[in-house]
Amino acid sequence: MNNDIPPTPLAWVNGSDAPEKHSLNIGFMALSDCASVVVAATQGFAQPYGLTLNLKRQSSWAGLRDKLVSGELDAAHSLYGLIFAVHLGIGGTSATNMAVLMGLNQNAQGINLSSALQRQGVTSPEALERFVHQSRTKLTFAQTFPTGTHAMWLYYWLASQGIHPLHDVDSVVVPPAQMISHLQAGRIDGFCAGEPWSAGAVEQGQGFTLATSQSIWPDHPEKVLGCTRAFVEQYPNTARALVMAILAASRFIEHSPENRHSTAQLLSGKAYLDAPLSSIEPRLLGLYDDGLGNHWHDPHALRLHDQGRANLPYLSDGMWFMTQFRRWGLLREDPDYLGVARQVQQLALYRDAASALGVPCDAQNMRSSQLIDGIAWDGSDPAAYARSFRLHALADMPAARAHH
Repeated sequence: MNNDIPPTPLAWVNGSDAPEKHSLNIGFMALSDCASVVVAATQGFAQPYGLTLNLKRQSSWAGLRDKLVSGELDAAHSLYGLIFAVHLGIGGTSATNMAVLMGLNQNAQGINLSSALQRQGVTSPEALERFVHQSRTKLTFAQTFPTGTHAMWLYYWLASQGIHPLHDVDSVVVPPAQMISHLQAGRIDGFCAGEPWSAGAVEQGQGFTLATSQSIWPDHPEKVLGCTRAFVEQYPNTARALVMAILAASRFIEHSPENRHSTAQLLSGKAYLDAPLSSIEPRLLGLYDDGLGNHWHDPHALRLHDQGRANLPYLSDGMWFMTQFRRWGLLREDPDYLGVARQVQQLALYRDAASALGVPCDAQNMRSSQLIDGIAWDGSDPAAYARSFRLHALADMPAARAHH
């Protein structure tokens, strides 16, 4: 890779700013949105900040979580919801104070259905809704982690189509790289996962992409750089240097089409995604083929940087995942949404790193978005928002404002 963006001066690694720990074990999953972590570790972006990043590919999100909590991994490419779930003690692990150092990307996850459903004409949301409510057998959908982004996109999308994700279908957990083989074997009828596995299923003739995650929420939060709070407190300079290295790598990738192409080539290697370039590159460039004959250039495709907009860890982004945990019964009562987000999201550290790199930084801690069902989310009243949905899992939560 030709790094045509000059590195930041070495002053950052000297004196009182020097990283306290120089060699870091960084976990990642075989997904296209690990790109900036892989590029930072392998293309010379960490050295100017006094760091060596040892990449550790993980086979499941549960394994990655356990190694992050135990300290075997210093930081990791992680699901947004996973970090908040560990912090809140959801999902069979004891609560551990966690930290989101930065966002790694927005958009670019997919909901795919099987070839068998395609042959039966279940190729639209309306057809799926009819099939689910008329069929005697329950469909089985896979997502990648019970509190992860994919579970939340799948549940949100199904509910927006009038399908209750906990009652009308079965939901199972499958690691992303195993989705296609599960689909092929007929063990699942559909899945929600990150790229390149959605595109790979289409390319291998194993079904089609029914919805993208950006059609659910344009420019939604997705993966983050996560670690324990203890890591940030023990190694604050290291944490900041790590953010700077990965932020510089994310900016580099989006600097030119050539850089995106070389990144796709790098990711396709056995050590990283171990997947064909043809499954990785098109959707990395925003070029979609859904397997139903539709081709388009997506205006909200994978964003790894977007002038820093994809990287700022907005409080409202973290809060949204907690509202969905509440909606689907993963939380028995409302947490202190804002308080928890302020504990987890390392906004001051991120802004420090971004300003040192000259990356633009929104002064706001919240952002406003409109999702597929027309409901706006801005973080202003999370408890009411969690209660506002027509479909939810909680007996103690009558819908305050029924949305259809």
